[in-house]
Amino acid sequence: MKKIALAGLLAVVGTAALATGYVEPYVEPEVVVAHSSSSVGGVVIPLLLLVLVAALAS
Repeated sequence: MKKIALAGLLAVVGTAALATGYVEPYVEPEVVVAHSSSSVGGVVIPLLLLVLVAALAS
């Protein structure tokens, strides 16, 4: 009888130790790196082409 009472007591204590409240999961924010772009990159090649054509024409 003592073993049954001890097993019951351990079951109740073990259950109470595992019972916890709801904790909302924490999700780390995603880091987004913004790359700054320059409009000069799209102008360099046409300008070089224009200079090349002007050099060939003269």
